[in-house]
Amino acid sequence: MNTINKIKSITFISLLLAGSQLHAQSLQQKLQIAFNKLQQDSQCKYATLSLTVLDAKTGEQVFAANPDMGLAPGSTLKTVTSITSFFVLGKDYQFETTVGYTGTIDKKGTLTGDIIIKGSGDPTLGSWRYATTKEGYVLNTMVEAIKKAGIKKVNGKIIGDDGSFNHQSIPDGWIWQDLGTYYGAGIAGLCWRENQFDIKLNTGGVGDAITVAGTVPNTYYLQYKSELTTGAAKTGDLAYPYLPGFNSKTMYLRGTYAIDQSKKTISAAIPDPAYDAALRLSDTLKKMGIAVSTDPASSLSLKEKSLVVPAATNSLTVIKSPELSKIVYWLNQKSVNLYAEQLLATISTKLGKGAVTTDGVEAVKDFWEAKGIDHRSMNIYDGSGLSPEDRITSSTIAHILQAAHQEKWFGDFYESLPVYNDMKMKSGSISGVQAYAGFQKNNSRELCFSIMVNNYNGPGSGIRAKMFAVLNEMK
Repeated sequence: MNTINKIKSITFISLLLAGSQLHAQSLQQKLQIAFNKLQQDSQCKYATLSLTVLDAKTGEQVFAANPDMGLAPGSTLKTVTSITSFFVLGKDYQFETTVGYTGTIDKKGTLTGDIIIKGSGDPTLGSWRYATTKEGYVLNTMVEAIKKAGIKKVNGKIIGDDGSFNHQSIPDGWIWQDLGTYYGAGIAGLCWRENQFDIKLNTGGVGDAITVAGTVPNTYYLQYKSELTTGAAKTGDLAYPYLPGFNSKTMYLRGTYAIDQSKKTISAAIPDPAYDAALRLSDTLKKMGIAVSTDPASSLSLKEKSLVVPAATNSLTVIKSPELSKIVYWLNQKSVNLYAEQLLATISTKLGKGAVTTDGVEAVKDFWEAKGIDHRSMNIYDGSGLSPEDRITSSTIAHILQAAHQEKWFGDFYESLPVYNDMKMKSGSISGVQAYAGFQKNNSRELCFSIMVNNYNGPGSGIRAKMFAVLNEMK
């Protein structure tokens, strides 16, 4: 190559590098201008904001504003739980619920003993989201196994066993107003119907008292005290179920339910899902002509009598959950708190800790500390982000997203993210909090990001549109 050609080649390469740097600088500048505009908006006068943007392939920091400030993430924390579960459990992980019995079966088909449904933390058992987890399908699977074993009568009871999850646990920091709601159901070793049921309402004129018309399924073992009143049109569903204790038999309903609401139902948490699962199997067996002599029980109800669940000596069947990748799909698509909390406890047991939320939190922090993320950047109390006390940095969330991008299962995680503003990202919102975390491809690269705004004022729709204006700079 002659001198003139060398000069031309060097000049061409220099121009390419300069163009690349200019593009990167341009994106950074655009984000800075957009972020400053958001920060100066009247809705953010008393708010705290954070944004971290990384190159998803290289991890290079593209933009950062207050990246190390711990803020409430809302449900964007579910991305951390989801990704950790992929790393620790694997995309094909399946929960197993075992059905077995104690005692013996005589020649007439009478079982003198108990049938035990033992959970391992499967959040999908009885769920309507998958064909093989629906209540009818699961109950039929159990009944067929019982019939196949030759059992025609049960001289004993059906027991719902929480296994290593020895109690239904509510994460620290959850507020009382959430605890009786469907999205505030605690973790359990034996979940059932996503630990929720529906309460039908009899509404009247504005200001009139609302009564309970029934429940789906029928929860005749619970009592309801309604203090609800019918609200004015367009005030929405402001009805909250309250449970005084984990195994309380009385649920209080408080608040208002708008007169123009068409659904006329609210969803609430099952106080003892293991008991409800045992009850449904017991009732189903009776309908099929298989008598059960004693009322159903659960780990919790037996514990109150200072009794323990007996160990099953014979197996009837094993019910497997959908694969983890399918569980995470709905976890993020519909922001299912229960799925996140059950996975957090399962991660904990997999890493040698207890099946409780506090141990799960420590297990997650230890896992990411080993990968170079300071555990002090994760001051969290749960796996779903429902606790208003959760604090995490946008830098930490962005780096965890970037770590996922390098893995073979990334496609499954990416698919689980909803689409907002034509971007694949998880949203998070609790009182005064709006956040997003996800990925965006543009013409030159793929980016991952986390943005959080805490303590904004005014309508959520307003702050969301202004946050989207910032994120649009990445397109």
